[in-house]
Amino acid sequence: MTATHALVLAVVAPPGGLAGFLAGPGQQFLLFGAIALMFYFMILRPQQRRAREHAARVGGIKRGDTVVLSSGLIGRVVRVEDAELGVEIAQNVNVKVVKAMVAEVRTRGEPAANDVTKV
Repeated sequence: MTATHALVLAVVAPPGGLAGFLAGPGQQFLLFGAIALMFYFMILRPQQRRAREHAARVGGIKRGDTVVLSSGLIGRVVRVEDAELGVEIAQNVNVKVVKAMVAEVRTRGEPAANDVTKV
């Protein structure tokens, strides 16, 4: 190989620079960073949004709301405490439930007029 060929090869393919970085460990770092960003935007952010919405729903529960529990039970809230609820699942059948186990709040508002107990 002559000196001219060696000079051309040295100019055409430099060993360093951005091309050398991307061909080595830089490509792996960029790929890992892209995967981490995709994981954040596709999994973590939606989960955080759902958790905030659930906390707002649970915090806004009041007497008379109809709730669905994570076990599938549907009942009407008769008592609200700090961390627990009293839920009526049948006539004169009340259960004590942890607020975090409420999966869905179906209806909001005051109890219906015919649902109020008479003294």
